[in-house]
Amino acid sequence: MWEFWTPTEVRPCAPELFAVEAGPFATLGYLLLDRPAGQAWVIDAPLGSATAYEQLARQHGVRITHILLTHSHWDHIADVAELRRLTAALVAVHPADAYRLRDDTELRLLGIPLPLEPVEPDLLLEHGQRLRSASGAWELEVRFTPGHTQGSVCFVEERRQIVFAGDTLFAGSIGRTDLPGGNFEQLLESLRTQLLPLPGEFRIYPGHGPPTTLQEELRSNPFVQAALGQKQ
Repeated sequence: MWEFWTPTEVRPCAPELFAVEAGPFATLGYLLLDRPAGQAWVIDAPLGSATAYEQLARQHGVRITHILLTHSHWDHIADVAELRRLTAALVAVHPADAYRLRDDTELRLLGIPLPLEPVEPDLLLEHGQRLRSASGAWELEVRFTPGHTQGSVCFVEERRQIVFAGDTLFAGSIGRTDLPGGNFEQLLESLRTQLLPLPGEFRIYPGHGPPTTLQEELRSNPFVQAALGQKQ
């Protein structure tokens, strides 16, 4: 599986927003800059991303203060411990997914041949919680979207019309539900109730693959169409 390793790549997405793609599964994390406050947030920390994040933050004259996790699958948290060591940032995750940060038993059962350094989260995320950066440059609403994992969340930035979707929604697909904690019907319900009511112009930044829009997914994604077909 490791022959598909993705070299770490940094690319701009929008004003004050960068994507960092890294690790064997081409996992995407994001750096959100709050320049007026001299701070930044990270969303997800794939293997090999910590140094890239830290260097990118220094390049823009900011300090990483928070590591926000969409969920706790290994490919999204592998560099959390290293990034916290480099930056002293606070780690935030939904309580239903916190156990994977502390214990790599599930990781070993899945045959991932790399150890995971345990991390105790500093903050536990709640549905409806609003996270505001120091100057107000970013304000993320936490939306609980279980189905890919028990504690998956999406982060919605209404003013910028952005959703950081983790592995809940991809361009043309959704996150897999055949791993521990996955539930297909629950994921469709999360889509129907938490993401699809948003305006179609909202841009989706996923945990893998290219960005998309809700409008495009409403038009062409069969899983989104299945979610809308659920009992209203």
